[in-house]
Amino acid sequence: MKTLYPELFPFHTFFLETGTQHAVYVEQSGNPDGIPVIFLHGGPCSGTKPDHRRFFNPKQYHIVLFDQRGCGLSLPFGELENNTTQALIDDMERLRHHIGVKQWLLFGGSWGAALALLYAQQQPDKVLAMILRAAFLARQQDLDWFAKLGVNLIYPEQWQRLLDSVPAQSREDLVQGLSEALWGEDEVATRRVAKEWMAWGGQVALANAYSAERQNDHVTEKMVKQVGMELHYAKNRYFVTENQILENCATLTAIPSIIIHGRQDLVCPIEAGMRLHQALPAAQYTILPNAGHIAQGEEMIDALVTATDHFAAKFSSTFIN
Repeated sequence: MKTLYPELFPFHTFFLETGTQHAVYVEQSGNPDGIPVIFLHGGPCSGTKPDHRRFFNPKQYHIVLFDQRGCGLSLPFGELENNTTQALIDDMERLRHHIGVKQWLLFGGSWGAALALLYAQQQPDKVLAMILRAAFLARQQDLDWFAKLGVNLIYPEQWQRLLDSVPAQSREDLVQGLSEALWGEDEVATRRVAKEWMAWGGQVALANAYSAERQNDHVTEKMVKQVGMELHYAKNRYFVTENQILENCATLTAIPSIIIHGRQDLVCPIEAGMRLHQALPAAQYTILPNAGHIAQGEEMIDALVTATDHFAAKFSSTFIN
């Protein structure tokens, strides 16, 4: 069973200027002459972490991590103005030009998988291959599953806490109700919503590994801004039209792709992985019977590292002499 590669550090970090108030944090590690790969984090607003470099063989990959607008170390943190899906896609293309690569491999999980697919649909000739984990398809049914009717039936107690964070009349359209409370003038309500939204996301993503003790954590301004960005994208339906991702997959059939989905994923149920594979029938589709949503656990890490090693063997002769 494969494990993460050893810890490594970037050989270069910088802020990518975007022509707006946003400065996007970027880091490069591994082999600068290796196979270019861009890591697309989930969220929106989760940011990258040092272990994200470790899915890739540093001798064979030129590893590019970036924090999407308003996320992680990007500045200003939590900024919502000029922060849309198209802006993130434009940042990716701006970054590709900046570092001087003609094509790169896209590695994305959850929201990052959606972003990978949307970028590839606009720039298919710039995409060497794709590794898509726990694909989020940004359909209305995907948002409804998480924030209306679906996984609330699995965790009704935690769901009730989220409902109770807003007035009863605001619960019919919960995302809108949460947004109004978060950006309202009542600071207590703002922090209550931020706390319960983060607790809900943690419970669904981590399942039995979630610790209820985290609900007692102090709600920081950074947490409020993170929740604000998640709700910003959710209430704008991720700035895409209904079923846009699946309907445009026909343009991607020539791109070598690997789809990996955990059977126990309750954030993005495996139906999404199946639908994506139906739209990309040539892709390798791996179902992990015991894995959930996050990119952790022996089964998931083994599958992801196996996928990156597969493409390293496929493309290394093109990039590494």
